[in-house]
Amino acid sequence: MSVTAVHKNPADLTLTIVSEFKATQARVWELWANPRQLERWWGPPMYPATVTSHELRSGGHVAYHMTGPTGDQPHGYWELKEVDPPSTLTFSDGFANPDGTPDRSIPPTTITVTIEGIDEGRTRMSIVNKFPSREAMETMLKMGMEEGMTAAVGQIDALLDEAPQGSA
Repeated sequence: MSVTAVHKNPADLTLTIVSEFKATQARVWELWANPRQLERWWGPPMYPATVTSHELRSGGHVAYHMTGPTGDQPHGYWELKEVDPPSTLTFSDGFANPDGTPDRSIPPTTITVTIEGIDEGRTRMSIVNKFPSREAMETMLKMGMEEGMTAAVGQIDALLDEAPQGSA
């Protein structure tokens, strides 16, 4: 499995997923930059993602929904704060209503992704989720965020074994 560590830090209000891959930094970045690649791993296996809008640039916006086993479709969005290919990505990740407007009942999480080459042909990716409050962190963890993210990232190795696809 590609996930090498999961750290929960209630004092810092963070959940960090660390993974390592047999792939170059540029190839791992492509998993975020290409919406067709992103939707193959962003949702956990039982909730595959569909990316409907993808502007991966500072100030950009990403919209998506996941489809559950019973047909439910939770919607989400990213508001991109920093995009520095192929190493850093920071965004607010929030729930959305079906019409794409932010669902303010659960505050967004700030996610910082760091992708770094660790030796020839190997890359480490860290995804740090920063919660706005202890209550928000507890709510998201009770909803299964840790298990969902671990399962989602766990799908990346199989995707990296395939030939890279062109950007959409």
